[in-house]
Amino acid sequence: MPIEMLKGLPFSVDTWSSKSRRKRHHFLTHAHKDHTQGICIYGSYPIYCSRLTRTLVLQHFPQLDGSFFVGIEVGQCIVINDPDGDFTVTALDANHCPGALMFLYEGKFGNLLHTGDCRLTIECLQQLPLKYVGTPGKEPKCQIDCIFLDCTFGQSPLKMPSRQSAMQQIINCIWKHPQAPTVYLTCDLLGHEEILVHVSQTFGCKIYVDKAKTPECFQALELMVPEILSEDSSSRFQLFDGFPKLYQRAEAKIAKARSDSQHEPLIIRASAQWYVCDDGISDIESRKKGRCDQPVRDIFGVWHICYSIHSSKEELEWALQLLAPRWVISTTPSCKALELNYVKRLFNQHRNFDDPFWQLLGFSMNEESEVDAETPPDVVEISSSPMVKSNAQDCTGHSKSMTSSFSNCRQSYLSPPSKTAPVTLFGRARLGLNGSCFKHEEKEPILPDENAVIRCSDKLEAISFKQEEVVVDTGKTLAVSESSDIRSKESLLHRKTENCIFESAVGLSNSYNPSLRKLYRSMHVPVPRPLASLTELMNATKRARRRL
Repeated sequence: MPIEMLKGLPFSVDTWSSKSRRKRHHFLTHAHKDHTQGICIYGSYPIYCSRLTRTLVLQHFPQLDGSFFVGIEVGQCIVINDPDGDFTVTALDANHCPGALMFLYEGKFGNLLHTGDCRLTIECLQQLPLKYVGTPGKEPKCQIDCIFLDCTFGQSPLKMPSRQSAMQQIINCIWKHPQAPTVYLTCDLLGHEEILVHVSQTFGCKIYVDKAKTPECFQALELMVPEILSEDSSSRFQLFDGFPKLYQRAEAKIAKARSDSQHEPLIIRASAQWYVCDDGISDIESRKKGRCDQPVRDIFGVWHICYSIHSSKEELEWALQLLAPRWVISTTPSCKALELNYVKRLFNQHRNFDDPFWQLLGFSMNEESEVDAETPPDVVEISSSPMVKSNAQDCTGHSKSMTSSFSNCRQSYLSPPSKTAPVTLFGRARLGLNGSCFKHEEKEPILPDENAVIRCSDKLEAISFKQEEVVVDTGKTLAVSESSDIRSKESLLHRKTENCIFESAVGLSNSYNPSLRKLYRSMHVPVPRPLASLTELMNATKRARRRL
């Protein structure tokens, strides 16, 4: 799923939610369903996209108001008026599927490139203004502040063939099986119609598409390439939908041909997913997947060709070297940009944090601290500018892992903004995400059963929490354990102070003094609330005090 755009930006891209609806401008990169989810509910004027994307979306969602859309085509540059300052948008070919665009934004927030889903090639990069594209060993004249990058295959070391090379593999596979009475092509995804056209032109045959089984695919093909469609269900070339249960249906087709003593049909799947998925496969199957230069037959009888409409890791690294952006945010939620060497090098460099783009986002920074070496890289919160030239001398050297790189390099502590929700690297959710340090404040918070805290009425400036003790700046250390006997707690309470109260480290309470409440608010952490057991203890103490 696409990510929400950062709060300081006046536009959204490929997201349709209550948050994105608050943006003043909306952009749609292409018509795949994972990028249009929620558009019927939250779509509003203006939505900028290509005319073909608009037509495809309206085919899928006829209830959507077509007047919401504003056309923008490849190579077109438009100026958008905005209360916070006008900005320009340039549309670029994303090399993904028909109508797919990348968007280059230029405004007071900086220079941003949003790739949507893309397959970055030299032709794609040549569309950009020359000032943004460098050469090997030479940086561009003007840096892109941030790239919102499609990192779908950012974790896979697989060297994928070009789309033209993959289509030639499909043609060769068909030539090598002349006795196959039927050729089933699993090319029902928007972006695969190029394969069907190539096969139709090479063999001079039209392709049968079952309108009843795949109506959306049929409508798209009828719109874009009606000349290749056949209404004859006995045609040799037929579209074979990939989901659901592709392999069961493929086995059934082959088994039926064998039982009828006929030649087996040829079933071809053009996709990179089979090559990058390693779940539950044998060593032999794994070795087969390493061969992307020729078709590979799996145990179910399906022939696989590595055809990808997303960039490989190698292509992403190459593109980032030429564009040299200051920062990279993955549009895929699983933080796959972190696997790219270019992004790793950004972590290994001390940076200067004075840039209008990041000031717009409201980030703050404490330069005297360092990033905790044990902090997971995918939840470190950014509060800085995009990464400009740095003092690489501060690093003690490259490490083999991101964890050691944090401990080896002098880093600036990246703290959340004071008034805006923290933004994690690579498009993680703002708050409440698994693995995040902070959670949303809930109406009915779940109370913990450990880590009770003693708070004195004296003015506190700092407080730190530990497993078995609480240290306050008065120099006193008061040991408190949930498993301790109630009587010992009462005794400790009577001995130490009459002004101390027990409170938990999580929850909500109005009994904090202003200093400590201010501390929690500055950290965007819910103010603690008493534990049930400690509330009972407080009441018992008060009753004992009254009897004295």
